[in-house]
Amino acid sequence: MSVEIATDRRVVRHPAPRARAQPVERTPGRPRVVVVGGGIAGLCAATGLAERGVEVRLIERESYLGGRVGGWTEQLGDGGEVAMSRGFHAFFRQYYNLRRLLQRADPGLERLTALDDYPLLDSRGRLDSFRGLPRNPPWNAVAFALRSPTFRKQDLLRLDPRAAAPLGNVTVPGIYHRLDHLDAESFLRSINFPPAARHLAFEVFSRSFFAHPSQMSAAELAAMFHIYFLGSSEGILFDVPDAGFDRSLWTPLQKYLAARGAEFRTGTAVQRIDLVDGPRPFRVHDDAGNTDEADGVVLAADVAGLRDLLDASPALGAPRWRESVRNLRTAPPFFVQRLWLDEPVAPHRPAFLGTAGRAPLDNISVLDRYDRDAQDWAARRGGSTVELHAYGISVDRGAGQHEHTGRLRRDLLRRLHEIYPETARAGIAAESFLWREDCPLFGVGDFARRPGVATPHPGLVLAGDGIRIDLPVALMERAATTGWHAANRLLERWGLPGHDLFSVPTAGRTAALRWLTSRVKEGTR
Repeated sequence: MSVEIATDRRVVRHPAPRARAQPVERTPGRPRVVVVGGGIAGLCAATGLAERGVEVRLIERESYLGGRVGGWTEQLGDGGEVAMSRGFHAFFRQYYNLRRLLQRADPGLERLTALDDYPLLDSRGRLDSFRGLPRNPPWNAVAFALRSPTFRKQDLLRLDPRAAAPLGNVTVPGIYHRLDHLDAESFLRSINFPPAARHLAFEVFSRSFFAHPSQMSAAELAAMFHIYFLGSSEGILFDVPDAGFDRSLWTPLQKYLAARGAEFRTGTAVQRIDLVDGPRPFRVHDDAGNTDEADGVVLAADVAGLRDLLDASPALGAPRWRESVRNLRTAPPFFVQRLWLDEPVAPHRPAFLGTAGRAPLDNISVLDRYDRDAQDWAARRGGSTVELHAYGISVDRGAGQHEHTGRLRRDLLRRLHEIYPETARAGIAAESFLWREDCPLFGVGDFARRPGVATPHPGLVLAGDGIRIDLPVALMERAATTGWHAANRLLERWGLPGHDLFSVPTAGRTAALRWLTSRVKEGTR
């Protein structure tokens, strides 16, 4: 049974283009599209196209689907197999377009399980919690601030209302015109946000973008505040897959798409794309020796992959557009350490804990609180599976990765023992770790230069969480939204109906906040 995605009655529906009686472009038979990249954006595009009868071929460089939310199997030293991934991902209730993708293979979203809290711990041991907060703005933000041990009541009186005014009426792209020239850290200082609360609440969230607040656009921070607090009544809590990402999410979705004729080529990288004078204008070459002729192409690769592909495909795009792609930046690297401990973590520990002021650690996940794969291992071995994350790492390029890895593993383990002392008694039955440096950076001034879904070629579109779309979406939801939108752009050319998009309100949610914001703006003139 399908479940209703949105509980917020003010969710905004963005209608898709409807079927045209006279298509802009005709094709010899069914339109054929090659989707480059099998992450969330590519899978949304493939779904949107396949459901309208388009012939879809998806090519993914890795051996698995899901991109940065992919999952795979690793073998431990004892010969046992375990599920592995790049780490914890929070599926917030505001992720309407992502959830609609997941519903294709799981109509009731039964493979998602709710976490009842998202506690945040600072360097002095003070704990913020999201449990029990009211869901409606602005009372959710007010209640969080008033009960926070790092935010005193008098701090509310010290906030600068003029500096904070943009938070009360976030519009997209308006907020970027107002704040994208500032970094998030400077913006919070200008508001007079208390340092302790700033360090805990906002830094934890900004680092989910894999960057320090000094590197992140203030506009992205304001948009995020709107999406999760002042713009939505869905709440700040979220769901997580109940097993490895491949098992819970992407293998079922692949079966759904295959039943609609979609073809998948994993473990294969696209090398270049040529423009040809023929019935199908695109010729896609991969490193397995395949050549696909297509009516359309969706580029849903990561930043580095997109740049490399354009460098190898000189016929694609106009110089200014190609420069906008080259200007995309990658966030600093992050590190994930997963530990299989031979003793359990104390039962009162949360499934997820965000940390601040405890470098290099950013969060701890106890996977056997919610993940069936980890629960199966814990039942067999009597232990726990724990995951540690370090985001936005400053790397000395002169030092070897082995040196950095060894130091991070030691430092993260020390922090784990400090926060969860019982883990110091546990032996490490197995360990896996990984480095990655492939997340887009949402830096100061980047928005105006960021390429959008449309390109100079009508049959070529971009998708991904680094691609611009003028809706209030972020992270995985931005990837999903651009993927659906990319499909819609192509479908419209062929006279086929598109797919509606959804978002939190596209402006300040309450009239009172909008009025206060306008009054403050008038007072600054």
